[in-house]
Amino acid sequence: MKNQLNISPPKWADKLLAYFLPEDLAEELQGDMHEQFDVQVEEVGLTKARWLYVWEVLRFCRPYYLKRRLSAKADDLNTIYTLINPIMLSNYLKIAFRNLMRAKSYMFINISGLAVGIAACTLIILWIQDELQYDRFYSKTDRLYQVYNKDIFSGTPQVWEATPRPLGPTLKENYAEIEETSRFRSTGLTLSVGDTKMNANGAFVDPSFLSLFDFPLKSGHAQSVLAGNNGIVITEELAEKLFGTTMAIGKVVQVDNKESFSVTGVLEDLPDHSKFGNLSYLLPYNYFVNLGWGSDAWESNNDITYVLLKEHADEALVNQKIKSVTAEHLKGILDDVKNRQIFLHPASKWYLYSKQENGQLVEGRIVTVRLFGLIALFILLIAAVNFINLSTARSEKRAKEVGVRKVAGAQKLSLIIQFIGESLLLTFFAGFFALLIVVLSLPMFNQLTGKTLSLNVTSGYFWLSAIGVLVFTALLAGFYPAFFLANFQPSKVLKGMLRSQRAAFTPRKILVVVQFTFAIVLIVSTLIISRQIDYAQNRDKGFNQTNLIFTGLSGELASHYEALQKELIESGAVVSMGKSLGPITSVNLRQWGVMWPGSTQSDKDIEFDRFGTDANFVKTTGTSLVAGREIDVRQYPTDSTAVLLNETAVKTMQLKNPVGTNIKFGNTDWHVVGVVKDFVYASPFDPINPALIEGPGGPIGLGWLSIRLNPANPMADNVAKLEKIFTRYNPAYPFEYLFADESYKAKFADEQRTGTLTGLFTGLTIFIACLGLFGLAAYTAQQRTKEIGIRKALGAPVFSVVQLLTRDFIRLLLVAFAIGAPIGWYIMEQWLIDYKYRISIGVGVFLTTLISAIIIVLVSVSFQAIKAALVNPVKSLRSE
Repeated sequence: MKNQLNISPPKWADKLLAYFLPEDLAEELQGDMHEQFDVQVEEVGLTKARWLYVWEVLRFCRPYYLKRRLSAKADDLNTIYTLINPIMLSNYLKIAFRNLMRAKSYMFINISGLAVGIAACTLIILWIQDELQYDRFYSKTDRLYQVYNKDIFSGTPQVWEATPRPLGPTLKENYAEIEETSRFRSTGLTLSVGDTKMNANGAFVDPSFLSLFDFPLKSGHAQSVLAGNNGIVITEELAEKLFGTTMAIGKVVQVDNKESFSVTGVLEDLPDHSKFGNLSYLLPYNYFVNLGWGSDAWESNNDITYVLLKEHADEALVNQKIKSVTAEHLKGILDDVKNRQIFLHPASKWYLYSKQENGQLVEGRIVTVRLFGLIALFILLIAAVNFINLSTARSEKRAKEVGVRKVAGAQKLSLIIQFIGESLLLTFFAGFFALLIVVLSLPMFNQLTGKTLSLNVTSGYFWLSAIGVLVFTALLAGFYPAFFLANFQPSKVLKGMLRSQRAAFTPRKILVVVQFTFAIVLIVSTLIISRQIDYAQNRDKGFNQTNLIFTGLSGELASHYEALQKELIESGAVVSMGKSLGPITSVNLRQWGVMWPGSTQSDKDIEFDRFGTDANFVKTTGTSLVAGREIDVRQYPTDSTAVLLNETAVKTMQLKNPVGTNIKFGNTDWHVVGVVKDFVYASPFDPINPALIEGPGGPIGLGWLSIRLNPANPMADNVAKLEKIFTRYNPAYPFEYLFADESYKAKFADEQRTGTLTGLFTGLTIFIACLGLFGLAAYTAQQRTKEIGIRKALGAPVFSVVQLLTRDFIRLLLVAFAIGAPIGWYIMEQWLIDYKYRISIGVGVFLTTLISAIIIVLVSVSFQAIKAALVNPVKSLRSE
């Protein structure tokens, strides 16, 4: 006989049928299905019969399940509507406002923290938004590229942006994927209109330049303004300076007191977030060629080449096709071209991805952008953590309210909506004050960052974004406290059984640790950035930058140089001067292919930096001679082909007795007359390269003057005398000059700006954290009022009570330090990788950080601790 239990259908399926179907229908169906099941067991077996039974049950239950779900959803919607209808929302706002007004200190701390946090985030977002706009606003940005050279020198892959003059036309002519090209050669010429004379930055460009970059023209046509050889395109700002009006079409401008150009177009002032933002005028590239300037040689790299690809052209495929173009044309001209390549760098990466690393253009400025994005997130999270901690700290004060409301029938959802409503109200108050802070601080922030940021308050997008940020912040800050408070059990609350958590790690303590961790990371970063800048600034420069100025040898100055020099010295304003290739504070030229006794073929790949002089280089610049003498073509006429080496060049060439050595570069034989001590002329964060200081006999003229002013006279008097003398010898050109110390200081601009901004936002982060600690300490003291009273009644001194209230925060700080210090170390190690001349991160940075953090915590907490410790214990215990 069969065991009936083993051949019965699943009992849970029968229960499912009884749950969803009406009782009479369920019993009827169950009877019929049981009979059918017995038949199926005989026909298909027990296992398959059970599966068929379950399938039939689910088929019958499905429509009743859907009906029940729709009914439940309707009930839920009805409940939600009841909770969020206008009357209830108004009631929530009233309750929220009254609760906030009853806790004014809590409201002040939270609004202050959120307002400062939101304002700081807004400023950072404006800065990031501006950074991300660089060279990305052209209508053809996605098809615009710059051509770069790539080769290997001294075993190291390098890239550079200067390209040969014929490259652009060759690419356009031979590659179908390339729609257009334009050559670009920057220049600084003197423009004259009547008595108005000024030096301005401009460029020689092909006519296609304005079709590639589509800068808006106020007047003129982009296709024709640069078509001729004697047309000039100027910006509105320059037109105002030269003519007093932007209606300048057809007016004449004299360039370098020689050629006259007719204004064919007036550009709107170029945007700051463009690599061409400093340009004031454009001149035809053909004019530059017709003057005989530059060279058509493929080995001459002096022009920038821009390329516009056709739509849907594949960048990778084009790079593969064009990479050997330059190498093919250099065969037979250069000895080794097997590693010479060209490649395209997209416009969207010109600004943010421009760091040269191992022959590639990789992440550069984008690292700083990400750093400040992270700081913005840190600040917002710290402000939110303050809100969460203070809200949960006040839980005992709100517990009875929650208990009574629940006993009276309030639903959990209504309580959550109420508490999130309080968060929204408080956040929108903070948002209003944050807007005021941003408006008031923007001018100072712009001065600090060197930008012209602004709030577009007339834009609907701005207000939608602002409301979105505020709602996000409110939910971020209010979500956990709302659920935390709404989950209180009325039975425990009304019996007074609610107790503060005293576990080793509670959510509130974890949030405090997170807050401290962010602060530790930022303090470490600020200290290391500051020390790296100081380290480079205190580096031995190798020359005397005080009272040293540079000016261009323009116009008639070259023909009157001897008389000019004599008069300047006799005026008492100048103690020494000489011609030069350029200022000593920057690389003038670069040279490879240098040969010397014992050099090998591979040595030709070594890159040397070039400077030039006719006399008095050491005396004028304040450098130091290590061996030999300096160049002086007046005393030694053969010094026209003399050369000075720096110490690094001597080491690179491995010369034991460099003075008297003959070397060759640039098709000229040179003889070494002296060695100068290494001096810093490039980035102060980089090692010094081998350098050559050549006499005036090379193919490149010395177009600058280096002048040492008399330190015995006031600077203003010296400059006034110089301007008077220069104007007399060169009346068609304005007298403009550069100070060596200002040029050198500019090398630190980016790092100092990064350091200042990091320090500023670190200070704001600490301020917000201190506000939170202050409020949290106050509520902690209130929660432990009875304990403090008992301890004082038993004779505990004030110090022990203060220690009782502060030691928990110190412990949390130590945990945060253990987490934040390694994170800060790692981030700063990655930042310092870019600097060859750099500090090593020592223990001192972390000790300073820890001591500073402890002081900050003690200052924030001690006031409340001392205040609680000084309360009369009789009063504390009586009030309890």
